[in-house]
Amino acid sequence: MNCDKCNEKFDPEEKREHLGQFLCEDCYMKVLSPVKTCDPWAVHSAKTFERYAGTIKEFTPLQANILDVLKKEGPLTPESLLKKYDESVDFEDLKREFASLRHMEKVRAAKQGSDVVWHLW
Repeated sequence: MNCDKCNEKFDPEEKREHLGQFLCEDCYMKVLSPVKTCDPWAVHSAKTFERYAGTIKEFTPLQANILDVLKKEGPLTPESLLKKYDESVDFEDLKREFASLRHMEKVRAAKQGSDVVWHLW
């Protein structure tokens, strides 16, 4: 069976139905938990955790790479940043990691002309 969203094959016993579509587990999770960059509780939680974690800074490999690229190259559109990665990173994953970094107040988005760019906080 193929996922109606990403068209990947998956075991029919693992299908999930959402709004008439049959989805794989990954697509189902993405549909149920959409990316929210503006989430005051997430910001509060991230900042509280950071305060108690002290000097220990833990980022996922993709988060660390996003921070490095933005530090070296400056503000980039999300599409330009996505081009820096191979096929293993999709746009949804990039947005999800950006949202986490936004909650930690490490990056933010801003309007630059008619484009939206991501840059360091």
